[in-house]
Amino acid sequence: MRVLISGAGIAGPSLAWFLAKAGARVTTVEKAQTLLPHGQNVDIQGSARTVIRKMGLVDEVLKFNTTEKGTQLIDPKGRPFAPFPVRQGASRSFTSEFEILRADLAAVFYNATKDHPNVTYLFGTTIKEVISNDEDSVKVELSTGEIQTYDLLVLSDGQWSKLRKQCFPPEAVKVVDKDMFAVYWTIPRIPSDNDWWNLYAALGRRVVSLRPDPYGTIRAMFTRMPLNEAHRQEWLTAARSDRKTQETLLRKEFTDAGWQSQRLLDSIATAPDFYFQPMQQIKMTKWSTGRIVCLGDTAYAPTPLTGMGTSLAINGAYVLAGELSKLDSSEHPSKAFEAYETIFRPFVEEKQQIPSLLPGFVHPDTARHRWLISTFASALSKIVRTPWLVDTLARIVFDESEEEDFPLPKYPAFDEGVEASDPNTQQKKTATD
Repeated sequence: MRVLISGAGIAGPSLAWFLAKAGARVTTVEKAQTLLPHGQNVDIQGSARTVIRKMGLVDEVLKFNTTEKGTQLIDPKGRPFAPFPVRQGASRSFTSEFEILRADLAAVFYNATKDHPNVTYLFGTTIKEVISNDEDSVKVELSTGEIQTYDLLVLSDGQWSKLRKQCFPPEAVKVVDKDMFAVYWTIPRIPSDNDWWNLYAALGRRVVSLRPDPYGTIRAMFTRMPLNEAHRQEWLTAARSDRKTQETLLRKEFTDAGWQSQRLLDSIATAPDFYFQPMQQIKMTKWSTGRIVCLGDTAYAPTPLTGMGTSLAINGAYVLAGELSKLDSSEHPSKAFEAYETIFRPFVEEKQQIPSLLPGFVHPDTARHRWLISTFASALSKIVRTPWLVDTLARIVFDESEEEDFPLPKYPAFDEGVEASDPNTQQKKTATD
């Protein structure tokens, strides 16, 4: 099976790892000249951790931990309160023990696949055009001018995939706006910085955030909820504009926000990784057409509000590769695509549901609203210090009654020999015996 993957982020290399293990020949094209060293914190949740174990990459992922000790709020005078430390062994908390920068995770998957004889990466290369997508093959023209033919094409080139727009009709893709904008970049670390995720709720529905990384710098973030429709249109226009326009808007909107806002604004001009993002979900009526299938954010971007984008990409790659591994040589890949969607779509739709309180509750408009947030967070932080209450809350809020949030299917191509060497499986077996 000859497979072409567009995008060398998280989903693409994860898929390449499993497909190569199943014997497929995989080519991945990536428009960047090399892996980009940018990106903010992501974490790996629930069943995605099991997938990482199957890949033998747990130690490698943990090696790149961001060093974040936990999450704490900052009051209007700049004082920290309501700490939520990392909960070791917990599948979910505000800060995860599997916290890693997106670029580092992409590099882990790339390094695990780049030397495999069945995997080829073409950097600085894109798919210029899908020439045909018929019963027998997918024919594409690359940006190099080459015409290539593959058995299937996987689109994992991000939330705003141009290829998806080329291959699927407009009515197949729905963009769901969550009425929030986020801006990320990296700033120099100063002596007063610490290793916590610091969150400051400014009035006027603004949030200022600082997080540590393992490279001696700090990851900064502004988030903003518009005050009315005209304000929302101003931010949407900025999102489609150039960086200068975006920087101007931020200076206008955050100069009086308080805490370290001015420090962040002063650093924007020289930031190498400035990224301005409207919080929008992608929902598709169908993830595939013919021999083309969408994966990760291209198919079902959930937004960072869910904390599940990375985990969905990893789990989705595992299921798609697993269903493809079951095909006979005479079977059309659409059979695997349909099974992938049948198995995985219910979980995706569940995780795309965002509580009605978010993001509005954590973006106070008034001083009273901010006081309510502070009071609630302080009470919740105290509960964290009571172990039995923590366990109860974790089961209710984070559904930690089970280790896996998504029941991973068993695929002979991937599972043979894995369970015997997995210490977690051995512990379960011993307990059962």
